[in-house]
Amino acid sequence: MSKTNPGHFFEDYAVGDVITHAVPRTISGGERALYHALYPARGALYSSDEFAQTCGLLASPVDDLITFHTVFGKTVPDISLNAVANLGYAEGRWLRPVYAGDTLTSRSEVIGVKQNSNGKSGVVWVRTTGRNQRGDDVLTYVRWVMVRKRGEGEAPEAVIPTLADAVAPGDLVIPDGLSFAEYDFTLAGEPHRLGDYQVGEIIDHVDGVTVEEAEHMLATRLWQNTAKVHFDATHRPDGKRLIYGGHVISLARALSFNGLANAQMIVALNAGAHANPCFAGDTVRAWSEVLEIAETNAPGVGAIRLRLVATKGAAGALRGDDGKYLPDVLLDLDYWALMPT
Repeated sequence: MSKTNPGHFFEDYAVGDVITHAVPRTISGGERALYHALYPARGALYSSDEFAQTCGLLASPVDDLITFHTVFGKTVPDISLNAVANLGYAEGRWLRPVYAGDTLTSRSEVIGVKQNSNGKSGVVWVRTTGRNQRGDDVLTYVRWVMVRKRGEGEAPEAVIPTLADAVAPGDLVIPDGLSFAEYDFTLAGEPHRLGDYQVGEIIDHVDGVTVEEAEHMLATRLWQNTAKVHFDATHRPDGKRLIYGGHVISLARALSFNGLANAQMIVALNAGAHANPCFAGDTVRAWSEVLEIAETNAPGVGAIRLRLVATKGAAGALRGDDGKYLPDVLLDLDYWALMPT
């Protein structure tokens, strides 16, 4: 009997299943250093203990997307090892900062299943929660994945979950003690505060990064993401390794520093779509649209809802006349961040 793990197929999932994912991960300063080496990340709150302490935190937390990638990576062997595509995200909330020394674990609950009409694959919805060593939830999100079927056969009854279009401002979790009352705009890198942005404003982040094979594979290994399409060039008919979608998310978020340097903490993930595949050699650029602005109860802290688009094309271009994503668009991400008022 084989001792290796072939991964889960569509038939293996049932609504209500709870999966505890293997291999806890203790986060260290090494993850931060590698993250900042892989991406042009320059957020002051994530670069300096002293800056973070003036904002009321114990020290500089690790970048929010380190938390996301680590929690996500734990789920891959159980959720998306046999995935055709990662289709989307919803209802994501960062619940508390993660610091060097914290140990993260992941578990997922299956909340929806639906077989595709071709009978060869189906969509699985899961709600994943990441926890620290004290049992505190640090992150929760929903994602849905198209997964191959093992073979022909009857399909389970379709269950499609009802998901919120966006996390409401009142449901955003502000880290304990966070205050931007003494925020240093000079050290942060830009003078723009929440009141300087207008709903509907488009920000071209100008810079671009060309994706390299070695970098994206290093990043994917860093997060212990075992999805075959990211490593095995024989797994796709075109012989290409697919760039992990999270790599594109981090590139775009880091590029958005130019114009959004004071969008310091991601606190919610409202929606997301990997619109088109990304491959080594592609040059990724980014632009953002301001979708909403809200107040919080924390001193000097406001919330800004942003659409972040990673593209190989022009800023502001998203969909064609047919309503479909343009072929140059790689990522369409809707998220909330905290910003000084």
